[in-house]
Amino acid sequence: MNHDSYSDAYLRGILERVRTIAMVGASPNWNRPSFFVMKYLQGKGYRIIPVNPRAAGEIILGEVTYADLADLPEAADMVDIFRNAEAAGPITDAAVTLGAAVVWMQLTVRNDAAAARAETAGLHVVMDRCPKIEYARLFGEIGRHGINSNVITAKRRPVKPARKLM
Repeated sequence: MNHDSYSDAYLRGILERVRTIAMVGASPNWNRPSFFVMKYLQGKGYRIIPVNPRAAGEIILGEVTYADLADLPEAADMVDIFRNAEAAGPITDAAVTLGAAVVWMQLTVRNDAAAARAETAGLHVVMDRCPKIEYARLFGEIGRHGINSNVITAKRRPVKPARKLM
């Protein structure tokens, strides 16, 4: 698999098949990116199980937080990694052991060795992407927010000459 570029069909297929996501690095802080992603994906019908050893036992957006993937009460279809590339290696290995079908590494997170191990075990892998952004892009939600709609633009409008007052 070429992890420098993913086809829309590949990403769409993953997002259509997955129903339960273990989010490693989920934060109880409302202003953290993982919180936004969790809330958005819950709104799209996904069950998100937060995994964060510092928040174990806490409730994040109605879900109990677990310390480790091994502690999950049920299998997750996908493991979404909100940790750095170094931490992604052991988390990916745990996802293989867990029996997940997909490992998704968030924006700026890339671990090619871990991806190769996961793919050898039969998992689908996505790196350096956000499922929230990809969902919105692939299922038409970005257009609802003014993107590519000619409503919002970075181009400056020409300056109109000032009207002269008598």
